[in-house]
Amino acid sequence: MWVARQFVTSVAQKAQPGLFRRIPRSSLPKFELRYLQCTCCWKCRIPVSGFETLNASILGPVPCKDDESKTLDACYTPEQRETILKLLNNAALPELSSVKLLRGRKSHNIVEYRTRNGPFKTLESVVNVPLLKHKSAVVVFNSILNPVKKERKVKINLVKFIRPEVDRSWLEDAGSIVSIVCGTNKIAWAHVDRGMTVLDWQQMECPNFLKGTYIASFYLSDVSAVVDHLPEADFYIIEKPSISVQNTTLFPILAHMRTVEAMLFALLEPKVPQPEPNIPPRVLNMMRTAVGRHFGLMVGESRTSGAQAVRQLMTESVTQKLPRINFPSELLLKHRNSFQMASRRTGEELCDALLQAVAFYELLSEASG
Repeated sequence: MWVARQFVTSVAQKAQPGLFRRIPRSSLPKFELRYLQCTCCWKCRIPVSGFETLNASILGPVPCKDDESKTLDACYTPEQRETILKLLNNAALPELSSVKLLRGRKSHNIVEYRTRNGPFKTLESVVNVPLLKHKSAVVVFNSILNPVKKERKVKINLVKFIRPEVDRSWLEDAGSIVSIVCGTNKIAWAHVDRGMTVLDWQQMECPNFLKGTYIASFYLSDVSAVVDHLPEADFYIIEKPSISVQNTTLFPILAHMRTVEAMLFALLEPKVPQPEPNIPPRVLNMMRTAVGRHFGLMVGESRTSGAQAVRQLMTESVTQKLPRINFPSELLLKHRNSFQMASRRTGEELCDALLQAVAFYELLSEASG
């Protein structure tokens, strides 16, 4: 070990200004890096002190991340500050909600703050907005400067999820639809027109469901009472459940769903001697999984609750100028507390009926675009 150390020392001392320099006044030889030599040509040398300059030239100016000692305005160039302030001062709620961390209450707070205090003049003033502190503001600013391109949503071909198969032009001619969802003890429906306005939205209890051994007369009585309350529409869209026939534990529920589905088809379809080829069927099935994928409710092959999605639609209907769907005030008042966490079970069918109607029109619009 001593021999090797002496050899390296002698080489370093004899060489021209080289890779290592000995530090005097030390009991043992110590070395510090002076420069690095290019391993490609073995001619170029890069001083250690030059690496910071090299990194700066490659990476360019990096916005502040979490350095709270610096003002936010000092972290960005004038052009960057102008871009950020322009969006924060002029963007509407939908555009603000698309920025990272601004979805929900923060975007509302920004609009309320600039309405009350005028436009933002500095980036530092943004931290006065409730829920937006230094670190959150930096993430927002960087997201505005470098927006993440959203992955293009895979379009779902509506016709593939409609049964029986119908020509798309028939669906496009629909002025209104009634979306129907069957539960274990109730049936819910949502009547929505082509202008995305909810005309009717309610559910009925069916006391004879899953009682006894599926007594046909009792089932028919409950389903007929629901059909009598359904409004007139061009199409009646009945949810097709995604329960597998191979799941024997859920066979009683599957049999129940199929029984109600068959009765709805029989009672709602017009009684004609022979179906004409140019007249579409009045009653259709829509796959439950298609609606779940459209709203991002699928976890694997299972669908989660749509209560939160419906609450968001109801909120947007009163906070946005062009919401996805319009609710009359009386329906908002009637159902405003129907989808809270504590009462989710009581409104699950209502949620699914509305989401199915929205998905029908939106998927139809995408397919036509």
